[in-house]
Amino acid sequence: MKFENVLAEVGGFGRFQLLMILLMVIPRVTLPFHFLLNNFIAFIPSHHCDIRSLDDGEVFSYLPQAERLAVSIPVQAGGTPNSCQMFAEPQYHLLLNSSNMTELPTVPCQTGWVYYNTTFKSTLATEWDLVCDKRRVNKATITIFFIGVMIGAAVFGYLSDRIGRKTTLLLSYMTTTFFGFASAFSYNFAMFAAMRFLTGFGISGIHIIAIVLCIEWTDIKHRTAVSLLMSLDTSLGAALLPLAAYFVTDWRYLTATGTAPLLLAMISWWWIPESARWLINNGKVNSAHFYLSKCAKVNGREQFMTDITPEILSKAIPVENENRKYSYLDLVRTPKMRRLALFTGTLWFGVACTFYGICMNISGFGVNIYLTQFIYAVIELPGKAIIFFTLNKIGRRWSQAGMLFLTGLCLFCNMFVPQDMGPFRAAVGALGKMFAMASFTIVNLYTAELYPTVMRQNGLGYCSFISRIGVSISPLIMLLEEVWGHLPSTIFSVVAVAAGVSACFLPETHNIRLPETIEDVEHTRKRSISTSDEKFQS
Repeated sequence: MKFENVLAEVGGFGRFQLLMILLMVIPRVTLPFHFLLNNFIAFIPSHHCDIRSLDDGEVFSYLPQAERLAVSIPVQAGGTPNSCQMFAEPQYHLLLNSSNMTELPTVPCQTGWVYYNTTFKSTLATEWDLVCDKRRVNKATITIFFIGVMIGAAVFGYLSDRIGRKTTLLLSYMTTTFFGFASAFSYNFAMFAAMRFLTGFGISGIHIIAIVLCIEWTDIKHRTAVSLLMSLDTSLGAALLPLAAYFVTDWRYLTATGTAPLLLAMISWWWIPESARWLINNGKVNSAHFYLSKCAKVNGREQFMTDITPEILSKAIPVENENRKYSYLDLVRTPKMRRLALFTGTLWFGVACTFYGICMNISGFGVNIYLTQFIYAVIELPGKAIIFFTLNKIGRRWSQAGMLFLTGLCLFCNMFVPQDMGPFRAAVGALGKMFAMASFTIVNLYTAELYPTVMRQNGLGYCSFISRIGVSISPLIMLLEEVWGHLPSTIFSVVAVAAGVSACFLPETHNIRLPETIEDVEHTRKRSISTSDEKFQS
């Protein structure tokens, strides 16, 4: 008897699975809070030089504030005070004639900046003056965070296949919680950057383990539905983020707000089951029998476990070598695993790079950032409704490729929308976000189905590692707009199309049994549902 048959008998999609998905909602809601947090805590408000150094104690101190600014700071093209330059000394003649100030000597801000905190009470930029020459340092905070996510994906992916999904998930909860709160209490930028790196390191485990754990407890017929249900958690978090940011306008409190749900997640962790597949693969058949019995009890199918003994379970999943320990090297030891690693790595890089390239540009459309972020979250819902249909009708491969091609098309088209048409640019951007989120939802499910159980978490960890390289360079790509305004959009479009092409070279997994061993991947035998299996799935 195959494991899929055992799972079908005890209930491959019932109250047990729904309860597990519900328990995963709490930690997964925090994912977009941290992944997109930089859009708000690193926001740079309008600012100009602090002009107190020009106060000569004579005429200057008696001038109204507007006239002080007029004689102290040059005016930009839009009529606002220059953000980074000031006059070397007060230019009182400008009160009479301000038409020509191109020849007047200017210097960088001498004593800091004055910020217009109408949107946020406090941000990283206002806390540590990360503006003008330090503007890139401010943008680098998201890169630092995602480098932590990248390394954490590799570490937690490896640990999950070695010591178990559930234990590693708790480590991820604890790491993220501790360093998330430590970020909020940072007293200088260096400490903040280090804490954000370690927060990213911890939170990557939540991202890659939760989806695998739920997929491994779900039967073939319902894997698509479970994947989409879980993706709604992140949509909910993305929609709640602008609401939280609107009311919590201090970056320290907002960071703590995004971390707080994990305290409840650590309590709910006690009710999360270990993966029975992983337990059987690692020779812990009695523990697997315990969890399967619990699954059968919750799903009201206890009678079926009377015929399923630990001995039967030990034969449900073929084990190549009980004493063998798998590592990332097994991704490249055999031909088809190498091919799988190459194309899934390329796919994840492209999906993540374009998705976060769109997400981290919410202030680039000339629309309120709260509204834009909320629209970006809500637009994910029709995208997920579309792929619920396409995943079952045309399969994983073509759904994945199609969503990426449409993402690239939206990014390309947006380059030709004039800058002064902010709402229309935001609409096209939101459409691109919808397709990008759809592709991200598919890739989690698709990758979990492609890799064998003995390497599933290693494979997902590797893919997440590669994807975070893409995420880390996304803000750096945005800086290329200084070279040519459309260069970032061009790069993101090309990357999306390239990822879509790579998806075309991957095998289809719709209605296919999950591979259990590397041998299953290397051999071309089809793991589709047989007639006898269909009886258990119904």
